[in-house]
Amino acid sequence: MYKLQKIIGISVVTGLLLSGCGQAGDPEIIMPDTPMQPSAAVNGGVAAAAEPAAAAAETPDAGAQETQPAAGSGEAHTVYLITMDLADSYWQSIDKGCKQAADELGNITYKWIGPDTHDDALQSACVDQAVSEGADAILIAANSADGVNASLQKAADAGCKIIYVDSAASFDCVTALATDNEAAGKTAAESMKTALADRGITSGTIGVFGVTQDTASCVARETGFRAAFEGSDFVLADTVYMMDDAANIKNAVTAGQGQGYVAYFGTNEGTSVAAGEAVKESGKDDLVVGFDTSDAMLALIADGTAYATMQQNPERMGHDGMVIAVQALEGTYTDTNTKTDTGVTVITADSM
Repeated sequence: MYKLQKIIGISVVTGLLLSGCGQAGDPEIIMPDTPMQPSAAVNGGVAAAAEPAAAAAETPDAGAQETQPAAGSGEAHTVYLITMDLADSYWQSIDKGCKQAADELGNITYKWIGPDTHDDALQSACVDQAVSEGADAILIAANSADGVNASLQKAADAGCKIIYVDSAASFDCVTALATDNEAAGKTAAESMKTALADRGITSGTIGVFGVTQDTASCVARETGFRAAFEGSDFVLADTVYMMDDAANIKNAVTAGQGQGYVAYFGTNEGTSVAAGEAVKESGKDDLVVGFDTSDAMLALIADGTAYATMQQNPERMGHDGMVIAVQALEGTYTDTNTKTDTGVTVITADSM
């Protein structure tokens, strides 16, 4: 079975209803000085659920995706997953994990919805939709720290359990399952340092790419990345933000090549792929380190265009988030504002 790492407590700081909220960043949770232990922990993890299925459904069609409870299940629960969009393969992996857990538990009506673009108002409308359709629990990758709080308050007032996957808002939750993004950023930096040293490069300027200034998970990755280069002879350029337009990153790579940049760091799948594609189109051998493992990013690793990418565990976030949601609904998970770091793995061509 999936085994959650030790869950430790946290303190979360800091219109119109859409018809078929459509389809693609992520705030960080601040850890307290004295974490608490969750009462639902069993042998360092959540109470046992069945082993995840070996295979799952293929990528879903855009729009609401729904799984009905299995025949003969106990009390049915309605659980919604709301992501920043439905198109990104990262969110599709979270959906896959949710479906696996829903199938294992057998008492879940499950639906996945999200906006067409990163937008607080559109995501808030999706939360409102879930509440109006009778959601008992909502797993959400919040678009920003505060922008969806009003709708989350309405959901909580209606009795919904709130579970964050990947990206937390500043509203209280049952638990949050996410990457420790600052630590992951440091890991990315150490990977880049190793690759630069192997090339005999000991100084130079590195390009840094973000999603938006409000995408706190990516900001945390950047914070860790920059911290790891402090005291070195490398200079990290000001962050260029993609803002839902890959051309912003590609133009920045071209500009960086003109100024002799030695490497580029993407803080998520979109920025990493855009940087890699720009380098590939230029025909140059610039170093690229990024995040996430979409087919496009893995192809850039495989052909040598990108050196490394940080593989998160979104499927685990979805699976274990669903399990904890049901435990919270059934009263066996009683803690609030806990967090699980789901970790990263460095993927290079040698490790594929």
